Parts: sequence; C-alpha cells; structure tokens
Amino acid sequence: MLKGKRIFISGGNGVIGKELVGKLYQQGAIIFVGDLKPRPLDLPSEIIYRQGDLNYITKEEIEEFAPEYFIHLAATFERSVETYEFWDENHWHNVRLSTYLMTQMKDLQSLKKVVFASSYLIYNPELYTFDNAQIKSYRLKETDTIYPRNLTGVAKLNHEIELRFLQEFNQNRYRIVCARIYRSYGKNSRDIISRWIRALLKDEELTVYCKQGMFDYIYAGEVAEGLIRLADCEQAEGIINLGNDNARKVEEVLNVLKRHFPELKYKEIESNIPYEASQANMDFYNSVVGWKPQRQIEDTIPEMIEYEKKNGYVDELENLNFSVLVTSISRKIPMLKAIRKACKKLSCNIQLIGADVNSACIGKHFVDKFWQMPKINDLSIEHVIDFCKQNNVKAIIPSRDGELQFWAGHKTELKNSGINVMVSNIASINITLDKLLFNKFLCDSSIPDISTSDNINNLNADKFVVKERYGAGSLNIGVNLTKEMATLHSNKLQHPLFQEYIKGEEFSVDAYISNNNKIKGIIVRAREEVVNGESQITTTVNDPVLKEISLQLIEKLNLYGHVVLQVIKTANNKVHFIECNSRFGGASTLSLACGLDSFYWFLLESIGTSIDNYLFIKQTKVKTQIRYPEDIVINGTDF
Repeated sequence: MLKGKRIFISGGNGVIGKELVGKLYQQGAIIFVGDLKPRPLDLPSEIIYRQGDLNYITKEEIEEFAPEYFIHLAATFERSVETYEFWDENHWHNVRLSTYLMTQMKDLQSLKKVVFASSYLIYNPELYTFDNAQIKSYRLKETDTIYPRNLTGVAKLNHEIELRFLQEFNQNRYRIVCARIYRSYGKNSRDIISRWIRALLKDEELTVYCKQGMFDYIYAGEVAEGLIRLADCEQAEGIINLGNDNARKVEEVLNVLKRHFPELKYKEIESNIPYEASQANMDFYNSVVGWKPQRQIEDTIPEMIEYEKKNGYVDELENLNFSVLVTSISRKIPMLKAIRKACKKLSCNIQLIGADVNSACIGKHFVDKFWQMPKINDLSIEHVIDFCKQNNVKAIIPSRDGELQFWAGHKTELKNSGINVMVSNIASINITLDKLLFNKFLCDSSIPDISTSDNINNLNADKFVVKERYGAGSLNIGVNLTKEMATLHSNKLQHPLFQEYIKGEEFSVDAYISNNNKIKGIIVRAREEVVNGESQITTTVNDPVLKEISLQLIEKLNLYGHVVLQVIKTANNKVHFIECNSRFGGASTLSLACGLDSFYWFLLESIGTSIDNYLFIKQTKVKTQIRYPEDIVINGTDF
C-alpha cells in the first residue's frame, strides 16, 4: 500500500492517469498531478494539480512537493502510421520531456522510486509482425531483441537507457522500473476500441484493417493497477512487461461489440500493413509482483459503452486553442518574451497577438500577429470585441497607464463576451492613476505617504519633486529641485504635481492579486540604477516590514492582476509610498524569475481555472537583473 506516500504523476489526467490517480487516492497517497489538460471537475481538492506543459515545470516546484515516487506517464502518440509532423511533437513531448523531468528529479533526496511508462514498441517488430495472419501470437519477453518500431518506440528506448545510466549512480538512493505497456485502451480515449464505440453509437459503419491481427489489449484500469504494484514492490526494478498476456484478434473485438450493437456493420479494407500477433509474456512480472491483469474486453467494453453514452468524447485540450492580445507593445520585448513563455507553459497552441498605434514599433517582430490598433480615444468596445472574436482572443494584457481606464471601464462587457482582461476595476484604476487621489487614499488609510499637493505653496519643504499628476510619474519628472526651480519646471507639465523630496533608497514591490482578491505572491526589489524612471539594475531584497505594509496597501486598494508599488525608504528605515502602477512594470521580469508567475496565473484564470492550489514558490537566493539592449538577426523574408 502507498498510503501516506508522496507521489508525483506526469500525465495524470490521461486515460491511464485518471485510473491511476483514482486508485492511489483511495489508498491514501499524497498526490501531485501534472498535465496539459485542465483540472478535472471531480478531482478531490486534496490532490495538487498543475496544468500546463511540464517542459516548463521548475525544479523548485518539484522540490516543494518532495516526491518519494515519480510515475512518468506523460507522452504523445499517433496511430499506427506516424505523420511527418509528428517529428517535432515526439521530440518535445516524448524525448525532451522525459529527459527534462529526470534532470529536475535525479538529485532529489526525497526520491525513492521512478516508474516509467515505456512501451512494447521497443521490441523488434520482426518478432511479432508477419505477412500473413497467424494462428498463435508471439509472447514477447523482456530479453527479446529490440529495434524500435517507430518514433514513439525510439523515444521510449532512449529514456530507458537514460534511466539505466542514472541508476548506475543512484543504486543506493532510488530504484527505477520501466514498464513496457501493451495495447492500452480506456474511457475518453483515442484508442481503436473507443473510436469504434463512438462510431457505433452514431450508427456509423466501421472501417477495419487486418481483422485477423492479434493484439494484447489491456484496460487502462489494469495498467494503473499494474503500475501501482510495481511502485509498491521493493523487488521490482529494471525492464518489465505490463500487458494482459492474452492476445485477441481484431475480429474478436468486433464480435464483442456486436453483442451490444447487433446492427454493427463494417467494411474491411485491404492494406499492406503487416499482420501483428503479439502479447506480453507476463511470467517475470508475476514472479516478482505476484499479480496478473484479470479484466478482458468482454468485461470492459460494456463499461466503456455506458461511459460513452453518458459523457461522449471530450477533447480536454480544445479550450487551449486561443489567442492572447497584448496592447501598447512598443519596444517592450522582455515583457513579450515573458508572456510568450507563459503561453507555452500552458499550451503550445496559444497565439500571441501584439497591438500598438505605431505600425513600425519594434515589438511587432516578437509576436505571432500584429494589430495596428487605433488610438485609445478612437477605439470603440464594439471594435475590440469584433477583433477578439475574429482572432479567438480570450485574454487581454494592457501595458500602458494611458489605456487602463478604457479596459477597466469595459472589463465586465468584455468578460460577458468571454474575454478576460488583466486590469483592476475602474474605481481602483482611478485612484492609482491620479497621484493626488492616491496620496489622499494613503492618508485616509493611515499608510505612510509623501507630502503631496497640486499647489507648491501647500508644502512645507526645502526640496521638491515635480511630476505629472496623471499616468506615468517618470514622464518629464523633476527631482531634488528648489521651490523656484520646481515652479519653473511645472510650467512644462500638463497637470503638475508637487511632492516633498525625500532622500532615501528606492524600492519596487511587485505583486499578483487573483480574481478572488487574494494576494498570490509578492516580491520586493531595490532600484539600484534608474534611467528614465525604469530600473536598469534591480536586486531582490528580503524586507519583511516593507512587504507587510505593502500587503496592507494592496488589500485596501482592491486591485487585480500584476501591480507595482514604488517606495522610498529613508536612512532611519521609514517607508514612504510614492505611487502604484496597476500593470506590469518595465523591470518586473525579475519578479517573474523569482517565482511571481503573473502571466501564467492570469492565463489560468482566463480559462476558468482557480489558482488557489498553485503555489507561489519564491526563490530564496538574491537575484539581480541588468537590463540592456540586444540585437537579433533574422532572415529577411521573416521580417
């Protein structure tokens, strides 16, 4: 029994994965599931779930869970004949993923066992494929010759060899078992039995190839049971078969289906595909584990028919084919790269669209599609919704202060059209954009502020800061000015605002607030070198006092999404809040690198996923970010 054991399952929402998670949960295991698909609605709340591409999971995420067992199911498959396009998919989701996950896992002190879902496709097909139909199948054993049948088989063999390499160095730390699984089938699957059941429920005629072919069909629930027993058995390690040890002809499957669909019709298509006649030799498995699968197609097909009648096939990745619109992209390349990474982390099918009023902006070369957007004063919400519907946009990320009121004002209307915007409500936006109103809010909330007024004579100070009252505070700012100089400088501004100049260390505080008003995470960083109001060099700091008072302010402001507070701290450690930017900041990418996964969290919320169970794992090491221009060379035809 694996009760109380910590188990990380990659691909835990697949056909086998669902069965496996259900069985382990019943045993009382502590489970962490990673999968591309959304969290199942009926998944118990105690189970930790991470949606997205596991090629982007961090070592810190895995270390935080501290798994004792790793069951690696995540993989991609095609049907019998792999297409040319499968080359890239196989490399990313089979070859690279397996290597990447074990790179993150191999040195974990908590790890006791790795169970890898391999495949019988590794064996030499000359052993079990023939030009003519066979009377008896070949029982493949673990010591038979290998010669992978296709790209999937190559990927599985490659990882088996990688695991063998790791085992040589870690024999005293953890054990590794590679289960070579045979023809698995189950609920909500793309396997041939499932596809036939769905076709028959629609009264469609079936297409059959090589009906005398013989395969070792093993139900997903039986595979799950077999993997659990391998994980739990101390003696189980190395290569081991996992099948039914009972080859069945395709014709037999049709006969079982005909019992439930008396009107079943099929046409047999001639093909040059060899006749397969394979089954697992389960003698070694049985001798080590003392178990053998029991359920056959006669037992499981009725169960699958009832499932299909009730649920039908659901493509759980369908809602991940959408676009993200980022506005006012200008030359914000680091931000665009960060958003693209978040998109890929969730799904490779998400398209990144950039918008700007300037058709020649640099940012257009870092997105999948560019929209020359009208000026915000000329933009109608009807135009926006029409564009979003045409381009399947489900999420919008504004990036400029001057447009936040537009997006906040139409946030509900957009939400009703299925479009989510990373922006706070209009009341909060109005407070943060108006620095005089923000200062009044600080005073009313008893939060440390800086003496501020639109009339310099109202301030009792020797030196002043002069800035625009609305929008970006760094625009045409004057710092450390005398009263006379400040007055002269104010003539250059549209809506001048005066603040007492306070000498001290500058900080930025990045935070993400979820759509249920919970502060997901917060990062404090020192602004070590500032150019035109943006940090060129910034370093993370551990300042519990500043963090706590920032949390209080953010809660009172009722914000949403990524926000940035600007703070000055004097030599006597007195804190003064300057302003709040209700958007992603120019140097906020440092906070992303430290675990504040704002764009990924926003995308999850945009598809209706609660991020309550997604951990904010803050990097404990101090990190410094240096911003610099970078050249990129591309093919002229791609420009």
